[in-house]
Amino acid sequence: MQKIKNIAVIAHVDHGKTTLVDGLLQQSGTFAAHQEVEERAMDSNDIEKERGITILSKNTAITYGDHKINIIDTPGHADFGGEVERVLKMVDGVLLLVDAQEGVMPQTKFVLKKAIELGLQPIVVVNKIDKPAAEPERVVDEVFDLLVALEASDEQLEFPVLYAAARDGYAKWDLSDENKDLTPLFEAILEHVPYPEGSPDASTQAQVFTLDYDNFVGRIGVTRIFNGRVKKGDEYLLIKADGEKAKSRVSKLIGFRGLDRIEIDEAEAGDIVAVAGFNDIDVGDTVADPANPLPLDPLHIEEPTLSVIFSVNDGPLAGTEGKHVTSNKIRERLEKEMETNIAMRMEPLGDASFKVSGRGELQIGILAENMRREGFEFLLARPEVVIKEENGVRMEPFEHLVIDVPEEYQGTVIEKLGKRKAEMVSMTPMPDGTVRIEFEIPARGLIGFRSEFLTDTKGEGVMNHSFLEYRPYTGSVESRTQGALISMDNGEAVAFSLYNLQARGILFIEPQAKVYNGMVIGESARPGDLEVNPLKGKQLTNMRSAGADDAIKLVPPRKLTLEQAMEWIEDDELVEVTPENIRIRKKHLDPAARRRALRDKKNAAQS
Repeated sequence: MQKIKNIAVIAHVDHGKTTLVDGLLQQSGTFAAHQEVEERAMDSNDIEKERGITILSKNTAITYGDHKINIIDTPGHADFGGEVERVLKMVDGVLLLVDAQEGVMPQTKFVLKKAIELGLQPIVVVNKIDKPAAEPERVVDEVFDLLVALEASDEQLEFPVLYAAARDGYAKWDLSDENKDLTPLFEAILEHVPYPEGSPDASTQAQVFTLDYDNFVGRIGVTRIFNGRVKKGDEYLLIKADGEKAKSRVSKLIGFRGLDRIEIDEAEAGDIVAVAGFNDIDVGDTVADPANPLPLDPLHIEEPTLSVIFSVNDGPLAGTEGKHVTSNKIRERLEKEMETNIAMRMEPLGDASFKVSGRGELQIGILAENMRREGFEFLLARPEVVIKEENGVRMEPFEHLVIDVPEEYQGTVIEKLGKRKAEMVSMTPMPDGTVRIEFEIPARGLIGFRSEFLTDTKGEGVMNHSFLEYRPYTGSVESRTQGALISMDNGEAVAFSLYNLQARGILFIEPQAKVYNGMVIGESARPGDLEVNPLKGKQLTNMRSAGADDAIKLVPPRKLTLEQAMEWIEDDELVEVTPENIRIRKKHLDPAARRRALRDKKNAAQS
């Protein structure tokens, strides 16, 4: 019988999970000596590489001595909590990484809570101890206090602590030890992570926790085998969450080693493998022995809290830049996404639009960014929170928000958040001169706050949030106060006209950009929308005048990313997403229709 250890690496975003997994892969001798390996090798997707964040949980396996260690690298961002929740059911222990300077953050709390509920034993790794403002002892105390607050058992409170700098490839039991390699971490995994329960001789039970897709073999389920064996070519029963059953043969069995996938013939209890051959395999399904089918508990995934409407682009420039522009194409792509991403939901709304619900703006923004890169063209409406009804009471999602700001900006931030219905929970001075303030805030209050927050704190503030719970609805929340600069004509923007418009606000476009009637070309410096003409050229005369040939100096425009545009817009605006551009426009392009809609809205509010 193979000696197996299954662990997940969990931490707040940017605390060094993927870098640590890199170190473990390299120092376990899993890679051949001549093999070239990229930095953060587990982040395979283009967006993951660009942003330096993990979006999808990924698994790898290393051999250390006579043990096989299955490691799952998880995302750290709150929007991908659905990935973390289901992964934790597949492992027997967790490596909890905490930054030696930042300490416990909201996402640390979120993932650790899930691990404690499942009874997993944490191994705490205080990472980045080489930072100048690192305070490892304080961080260990914070982790202990958090575990007590999460009602951890006595065994879980006896957690082992290691100090590491994953980037430099060393870990140690004591701060005074020499900086050598990651051997202490390997020893801690072998000593403190329990062996998988379950017997290879029992009836087969395996559960799917991630999906993959291959053009040749179809859907692939990455599964953890809890009991029995899985053999290539044998017939098994697939038991769905709703109790439906289907028989099929395992056409391909794939094992993991380092970054490679190897075809194998058999795997036994405790291992993590990928199986192909089941057409409608889904996350949470059980692969069982047909002679003695014993289903496992289906996975519980928390509900989405935010929704965005995707619709077909119907603007004047529709179809000029994208390859896939029809509602059928958009629907197919969204349905494909829902197959593998179980934390998201999609419902068609008729009139060529689709409501996509997820855990946060980043999750939906990354889906839209992937579609944009694949040649899709579509419109996005303003994100809205998912409202529930419980016993006749309207409930909305609340978030736990943690903000680190330099002291001089704390007043502004507290004032702005107060208008957005946030309640301050605690305030702690940090060793590096910043202040950490914690709030509980309706998720609606966070929409559009990030860009305002970065402006207010001159880019020095850091904000993180994670889902807290549903609470009764809190009434209206203040949002963007500035109006929009709206183009009143179709054509190409002229530098002379943009130069004169600079005084009216911040521009989003540059000269020669294509514009159309109803398109938003900037943010007005005052409340209320303003219609402007960006196409007006200079009047030429045959008279000489002083200063006639002064050079036009334009301030560089504010280039909005997809997430910034989604946060910036109001209810009467849309984001037009194409492979080449991200534009903002009004829902009603015609000024008369806009005025009519505004009047109707006011009348409805008064009645």
